[in-house]
Amino acid sequence: MPKSILITGSSTGIGKKAALCLKERGYRVFAGLRKTSDIMALQALGLETVMLDVNDSASIETALAEVLQKTGGTLDALFNNAGYLQAGAIEDLTRDLVRAQFETNVFGSMELIQRVLPIMRKQGHGRIIQNSSILCIVTIPYCGAYNASKFAIEGFCNTLRQELHHTSIHVSLINPGPIKTKLRENARTQFVNSLQGQQTGHYQSVYENLERNYFDTSKRKDNFDLEPEAVVKSLIHALEHKRPHAHYFVGIAAKGMALLRRILPDCLLDKLLIKFR
Repeated sequence: MPKSILITGSSTGIGKKAALCLKERGYRVFAGLRKTSDIMALQALGLETVMLDVNDSASIETALAEVLQKTGGTLDALFNNAGYLQAGAIEDLTRDLVRAQFETNVFGSMELIQRVLPIMRKQGHGRIIQNSSILCIVTIPYCGAYNASKFAIEGFCNTLRQELHHTSIHVSLINPGPIKTKLRENARTQFVNSLQGQQTGHYQSVYENLERNYFDTSKRKDNFDLEPEAVVKSLIHALEHKRPHAHYFVGIAAKGMALLRRILPDCLLDKLLIKFR
């Protein structure tokens, strides 16, 4: 029987590329999606899909039941990939905006992991892989809610790995640097919809700079942005290696920042990261 994997956030970018590559590799992939249009699009590519909204506990329960019914009650791997970026200065972020960021980036992943653990314990093995970010190691300004969500899921997965050390259930975090996805495009839409008319005014020039240099990826001239395949390469290692890594830092930017986090004092690292924008 082929190994089975459930992937969240499969409509575009990393999730979609992972689903297609793993299917070609022989996995039975269940691509989790929120929209009917995305389900139809991926089914046209030959993928098995499941309606899954990580913000909805009922949706998580229904999706897992559907997957287990099709696999005979087993699930070899979970790849938590769903997430988005809420931009904005901390001073401008409402409690509801931060809560929404955590619902998707943290609480949805936590609940899925908690629900698959009994399945993996019963079958005696499993792989849990969390797509995180280098921003769980360092922070950049005006992404405070996103940074905090990634630090939270980092702490959760590190603890989970410790608690499962005596089992054959392996937990890995993938920490990419800049990847060519729709993250920034979607972040701009989210930013406009959520903070339009609610800003304090202290960061107007900052937000104008975000519009010019961060959200508009067509103007980016650096060579740091990698294709989603770079993340999939690490995902395959985490799925198939006998001893998967705890962390996979993807790309020169991510590896460099992880190194600087270890060797630089906070004051110097802050000066460097403040210039990131």
